[in-house]
Amino acid sequence: MGDETSTSASGSAQEPAAPALQGAGSVKQQISNLVALSLRATVPEVDVEPIVEVCTGKFGDYQCNNAMGLWSKVKGSGTSFKNPNAIGQAIAKNLPACDVIESASVAGPGFVNIVLSKSWVAKRIQDMLVNGITTWASILPVKRVVLDFSSPNIAKEMHVGHLRSTIIGDTLARMFEFSNVEVLRRNHVGDWGTQFGMLIEFLFEKFPNWEELGSQAIGDLQVFYKASKQRFDEDAEFKDRAQQAVVRLQGGEEKYRAAWKKICEISRNEFDQVYKLLDVQLEEKGESFYNPYIPQVLEKLSSQGLIEESEGARVIFIQGHQIPLIVVKRDGGFNYASTDLAALWYRLNVEKAEWIIYVTDVGQQQHFDMFFKAARMAGWLPDPKEKKFPKTSHVGFGLVLGADGKRFRTRSTEVVRLGDLLDEAKSRSKSELLQRLTENGKIVDWTDEELEQTSKAVGYGAVNHVFYLQCRYADLKNNRLTNYTFSFDQMLSDKGNTAVYLQYAHARICSIIRKSNMDVEELKVSGNISLAHPDERVLGLYLIRYAEIVEEACTNLLPSVLCEYLYNLSEMFTRFYTNCQVVGSPEEPSRLLLCEATAVVMRQCFQLLGITPVYKL
Repeated sequence: MGDETSTSASGSAQEPAAPALQGAGSVKQQISNLVALSLRATVPEVDVEPIVEVCTGKFGDYQCNNAMGLWSKVKGSGTSFKNPNAIGQAIAKNLPACDVIESASVAGPGFVNIVLSKSWVAKRIQDMLVNGITTWASILPVKRVVLDFSSPNIAKEMHVGHLRSTIIGDTLARMFEFSNVEVLRRNHVGDWGTQFGMLIEFLFEKFPNWEELGSQAIGDLQVFYKASKQRFDEDAEFKDRAQQAVVRLQGGEEKYRAAWKKICEISRNEFDQVYKLLDVQLEEKGESFYNPYIPQVLEKLSSQGLIEESEGARVIFIQGHQIPLIVVKRDGGFNYASTDLAALWYRLNVEKAEWIIYVTDVGQQQHFDMFFKAARMAGWLPDPKEKKFPKTSHVGFGLVLGADGKRFRTRSTEVVRLGDLLDEAKSRSKSELLQRLTENGKIVDWTDEELEQTSKAVGYGAVNHVFYLQCRYADLKNNRLTNYTFSFDQMLSDKGNTAVYLQYAHARICSIIRKSNMDVEELKVSGNISLAHPDERVLGLYLIRYAEIVEEACTNLLPSVLCEYLYNLSEMFTRFYTNCQVVGSPEEPSRLLLCEATAVVMRQCFQLLGITPVYKL
């Protein structure tokens, strides 16, 4: 940052390098460990955390930005340092001698620019190729996370709104799992609401012998739901019976429990078909699971004086909100808030989660803000300013819009079914693939199975990727996200930052490796990577940043960070391949290893995003 004000100086040892420097964690974490040792030697009287960022200028790869902050703490205290630049010079000098850093220099008011050793970067890539991408796992400050995502309502169709929650939650889970965090994937389905009285009573009325008919009595659950809802809205006597059915269900009456279980079973089977298509794993713990815990949780909150009577209901008044958080309705029934409080208590005290993350639409932001504040009032969670665990986070997302700028629906104004959307994506992908292969005369090289699997991978992958990219925070603090305008044409384009483009990029790398006719597995052991050309070094440096990208995506709950990294990596590979001949060059073994490393990292990115890579297109 700024012009260089000093000549480059190699680090000299003041303290021995810590064992953590030997390959553990991301590159940024390792540089931070080195900087921490330097800071301890430079200003032993000041307790300060390293501030290390990727260097955006031309003077280094990483940058330590501690000097100015330290100057404000030590000036006027008799320090020997004359200005921030002098502190920066000392930090650079005190960096431990090691094979990681090639040089360090100081610019402007003390910015320490750090250049990594090309041989160390090459060795880190080669070690990954030999020992696997899991050796590049991030090190996160938590060991157990609850991820609450997808969460459709029983007896209702999953639609595109659930798609955003499902794929965002799934990729967050995959990233945490890659970082060796235990993830409890929770599907908090709506299986205990008042709608069940309506459904059960309608079932009893239409099919008195429903137990003999089983699933055939209900048939299409969506049609059944709409018919029961129409009856509920139009017939006051039926409505009264439906409300009584809820009481009987919640009271444990066996006949009503059996009908409830059958409805839930049918709905779960429909959900599971979609989860299978998306390759998403979830463990269901719905509203009904936490229902037995609600009374004791509310009693605990009451004993703390947090719950008050208000207009016949029991509520918690939350500072900063005009309306209270209702935990018991006027009729004595429980609601979302009471269920969520019980679920949070369970997750903290029984499942011992350190971070509980909820992935829902941004319209629920106020509910989560009030609910989290109530938990802090009860002493369950620390003040967020303390940046301590356990903690909770709401990952909100915007609406899916059609080309007309309105909520994405079918022509009949129905919400688009998720299964139909995925089928359409695969169908369009297959049509475009067939056309391209026919035009270039390569259709004869493809089997029907390859066409089917590739179409599925590209189509479903395009759906996943486009939703990740559009889930950007407009304001991270308030969890406000942009809406997304859905377009099959844009989604399946092979131009720009799309999943299809990235699939082509990966397939191209695989083609280069095949054409070399060299045994890449053998090369991993016998060959050596050289980063002599500038574009080789740029590609290598970006490859080893993978772990810190995953760390950033997990820390900020932003899957789009990983998408952007994947796109940038493909662009850097294209530049490398354009300027550095691979097959037939004297550097072919080394450059093939760079190709393989790029493909391995791309495949791991695909895996975290829930996208199946293709090896030829």
